[in-house]
Amino acid sequence: MSTALVLAAAGREPEAQLERRLAGDGFHVLRAGADGEALELVERGRPDLVLVGEVELCARLREGEPGRCWNREVPVIVLGPERAGVAERVRAFARGADDWVGTPVVYDELAARIRAVLRRAAPPPPARLEVDGLVIDRASRTVTVAGAPVAAAGKEFELLAKLASEPRRVFTKDELLRDVWGYRTASSRTRTLDSHASRLRRRLADAAADERRFVVNVWGVGYKLLE
Repeated sequence: MSTALVLAAAGREPEAQLERRLAGDGFHVLRAGADGEALELVERGRPDLVLVGEVELCARLREGEPGRCWNREVPVIVLGPERAGVAERVRAFARGADDWVGTPVVYDELAARIRAVLRRAAPPPPARLEVDGLVIDRASRTVTVAGAPVAAAGKEFELLAKLASEPRRVFTKDELLRDVWGYRTASSRTRTLDSHASRLRRRLADAAADERRFVVNVWGVGYKLLE
């Protein structure tokens, strides 16, 4: 499932262009034309993060309103003027902002800050994942299949843990390269992913010693852990 964002930047940036770039990076963007519409979208859409252009909208999100129900802890990034003074930025944080990004936006910085805020807001991943006889222990960074150890170090371990987090979901190659390797552009990096996935598949198959298949290649799309 893609990360949902409400974009209520109050005209500080060319919102259509920003929306396109966010969507191209895998975010599901709900664009609001006014504060009231933004509150309605946050209430109805339950986004993972909200981008606002006005500090007062951030305050309204945090305070709530009678008869309205939304997640008052939703992460909020304020898109404010680059030349804003310290007092204005401090005021934004005092009214509940999680971060401040100056406008005009440098897109790569905004995307990095969005992901950083989302990481801080996310619940910690489970220390142990168990799927169809496969056990992934994050604390010891070990992997076993039916009790047999499987060598999976570095990015192979991270890739396997990512796939196991939603074992029947198909993760796109762009998504895996972004979340596991940190690449923004996947076009020249797919062989990196494919080689790691191939090694993992072979090692897991050898350890399973039965017909179970792990790290399934969905042609033209990406990978999932199980059939």
